[in-house]
Amino acid sequence: MRSKTANGNWFECTVRYDRQMEDGMTKPVPELYVVEAVSFGDAEKKITEEMSAYVSGSFEVKKINPATYREIFFSEDTNDDRWYKAKLSFITIDEKTEKEKRSTVTYLVQASTFSGAMKNVEQVMSGTMINYDIANITETKIMDVYEHQ
Repeated sequence: MRSKTANGNWFECTVRYDRQMEDGMTKPVPELYVVEAVSFGDAEKKITEEMSAYVSGSFEVKKINPATYREIFFSEDTNDDRWYKAKLSFITIDEKTEKEKRSTVTYLVQASTFSGAMKNVEQVMSGTMINYDIANITETKIMDVYEHQ
């Protein structure tokens, strides 16, 4: 597993393009991708450049949103072809009041299954000393993640 925090920001980009279906007809399909960029304009430029190699015909960027996750966990396993959002709740103790304080952070995790996503989160987090709970893991519709080169 490899972990990456964006140098700029992560943006979720919804694109629509014409895909050739099995019956030979073309159909406009929406897909969700993640790009690392410094601004909305940069995100639009990067997703357009990345998709130009795969798309011939109609293509448009429908929506760009800043991502809610701070870090992405990439897997080296070629079977890990899905993306999961993992919400982790970090537990700290306030030294003055001696009460538990929880803060939630969202990560994007590459895995092939839900249990694989849990395993990958635990693998990355095993190197930390902070107490945490996995509050939630959900599969996303993200097709791929494009890092800044």
